[in-house]
Amino acid sequence: MTAVDYAPLDEAGFFLRAIFDVATLPAAVRDTIPGADRFRQLILIGHGGRRLWEEVKAAGLQSEHPIDDFTQATVERWLAGQLPGVVHELIYPGDGPVGLQALGRLAGWHHDSPFRVGVNAEWGSWFAYRAVVLADSSLPLTPSMTGDSPCASCRTQPCVSACPAEALQDRDFSLQKCVAYRKQPDSRCRITCVARTSCPVRPEHRYDDAQIAHSYSRSMAMIEKLY
Repeated sequence: MTAVDYAPLDEAGFFLRAIFDVATLPAAVRDTIPGADRFRQLILIGHGGRRLWEEVKAAGLQSEHPIDDFTQATVERWLAGQLPGVVHELIYPGDGPVGLQALGRLAGWHHDSPFRVGVNAEWGSWFAYRAVVLADSSLPLTPSMTGDSPCASCRTQPCVSACPAEALQDRDFSLQKCVAYRKQPDSRCRITCVARTSCPVRPEHRYDDAQIAHSYSRSMAMIEKLY
């Protein structure tokens, strides 16, 4: 097994890593990953909390997708330093289909929440999938993050009552209600998600307002394009 230093990833805010043996991935997951059968391992990398956004701002990237650009540069630099000469392919960020949530469930990072953002006991909903790498590496495989969904023991479910669109009622999520409300000129959710920010799980990791606005502005642009 190859020993590597994950400190450079930690310093950039990429605190979440999962190393999978491609051969033992469930077929339903493996078959959705283009080119997976040409590599030994899949490396899933995610960020948690505010550190990544702070590093992105400090880098001063002036691009349409600064987080993706920073992620790609950081991960490629880490791979070059820790796995020199190892054949690899960064497939996310990218244009190809990658089942991020399915990988997140295998890693133990993702539990479904009423507001349809993954949640776990360590980071709440304040984490995201940032990179998927296929590599001919021999890294130690990582154990799955353990623990039940925090939503299972959340009795008051403030996210449900806080949603101004009433899109989370009856234990279901109404995309139609969510979209219709977000499109309103005076919507409180144009550049945020009130339900998500009302979640009581690990609020100390909550993104700052600028990062939330960045993410939800992008989703709002997609809504206005598609709907």
